[in-house]
Amino acid sequence: MQIALALVLTIISACGLNLGYVFQHDVAASVPALSLRRPIASLRSLLREPRWLIGFAIQAGGFVLYVVALALAPHTLVQATAAGGIGILAIMVSRITHVPLTRYEQIGAAVSVVGLALLGISLFSSHGEGSGATSAWVGVWLGASAAGAVLCVTLLARAIGRGPAWGIASGILFAAGDVATKMAVSGGLENAAFLVCLIVFYGAGSAVLQGAFQHGGALTTAGLSTLMTNALPIAAGMVLFHEPLPSGWSGAVRIAAFAAVVAGAVLLAARGKETEPRPREQEVVLAK
Repeated sequence: MQIALALVLTIISACGLNLGYVFQHDVAASVPALSLRRPIASLRSLLREPRWLIGFAIQAGGFVLYVVALALAPHTLVQATAAGGIGILAIMVSRITHVPLTRYEQIGAAVSVVGLALLGISLFSSHGEGSGATSAWVGVWLGASAAGAVLCVTLLARAIGRGPAWGIASGILFAAGDVATKMAVSGGLENAAFLVCLIVFYGAGSAVLQGAFQHGGALTTAGLSTLMTNALPIAAGMVLFHEPLPSGWSGAVRIAAFAAVVAGAVLLAARGKETEPRPREQEVVLAK
């Protein structure tokens, strides 16, 4: 019952997070260029927009539900369920912006839903909570995540464009925040330091994502961010928190579910260039 409640909260959380992304993208794509070198001015330009504030409030509510879900269920299950939220994002983008989904996006949404259904089937068997993670290895994971995000912003952006690259970078940072959150809610006072880590990583991820919104469509940028946000913590759940897979047929079904939600996210993020917004005349200087 506790696991089922956690997964229901996760689905509601995914709806809130993705609806917040859609609202924030509309605003960030229209305001003057944002810059990490001028954080106060950039933040003010966003805070002046009521629509962005509404999106932020909805996103914050979704995050609170996500934290509760993490406290109730294993990390891998929560993240796999949240990964299906990219299908929700696709539907929201299509309905709100009146831009039809491409064939890849339609397939991706369907695959994500199938993944969620398979995940539900796998819950009929037993599931382990894992043995927990050590602070040292979590620290290594967080450091590697920070380095990976920097590489995406500086190097990968030159290869695939700033919108997709910064979307990936924001997802890496959010994923690190998720790992820090799991440590913060699963331990005692000795894990209080991870509260600072989750604030830092979520704050940095949000800043990078706003920059990504200025150079890419909502589904591409937020889609790639969601992919990394959920795929990396699934790996962390198995590697860091030692959360075991169930044995037998249910284990195979759960692996198929994880693969489906990730594959669906990849397909949904592969929106063609012809449907992306035109480049902005003002250059975003987050990477400069």
